[in-house]
Amino acid sequence: MPVTYTNRKGQTYVLCQGTTKTGKRRYFFARERKGEALDAIPSGYHIEESVNGVVSLVKDRLQLIEPEELAAVEGALKRHPQSGNYRLQVKDNQIVVYERQGPDIEALNAMFGRLGPLPPRAVESLEQSAHYIPIVRFVLLDRDKRVFAAQRWHFSGTRQRVDDWIDTGRSGQIETAARALIPRLGTDEFFDLY
Repeated sequence: MPVTYTNRKGQTYVLCQGTTKTGKRRYFFARERKGEALDAIPSGYHIEESVNGVVSLVKDRLQLIEPEELAAVEGALKRHPQSGNYRLQVKDNQIVVYERQGPDIEALNAMFGRLGPLPPRAVESLEQSAHYIPIVRFVLLDRDKRVFAAQRWHFSGTRQRVDDWIDTGRSGQIETAARALIPRLGTDEFFDLY
């Protein structure tokens, strides 16, 4: 039985194996079988799903972010008044916060509330089709002292498209940085951070 994975959008993928142009083994997920379908996850690998539902097979690595550091950012996000608009993902030495693009359920209910709440099927469809972009990240600078730099995504809006991460001027323990930045998400005050 091939390894399958169903992502948050309800799409099922099959784990496949192929070869690169140089003849090296390559693993990937596909909606339909391509190459050889695998019956087991190769040793030293695990399945990951991105916040946008992309499914990958990735090599096991030493986790640089400690569980309590991730929990501190998760806790700050749970206290945010629009917490449903944000997702987290750990990437090597970073905790990245993603923000939902487009209307959310609360906004649609506010606009069309007089017609009644959205049907459950519509809510499920909105959740499955949601797209997220990176907005804030906490980068581990010092593994021994557990010092993080807080950065936000800079939307230039210029013709030259110089979008990139910029430092917010906040570094230190993750709890302090998360408490200072997370409440500003979704506000005009967030764009004053640089």
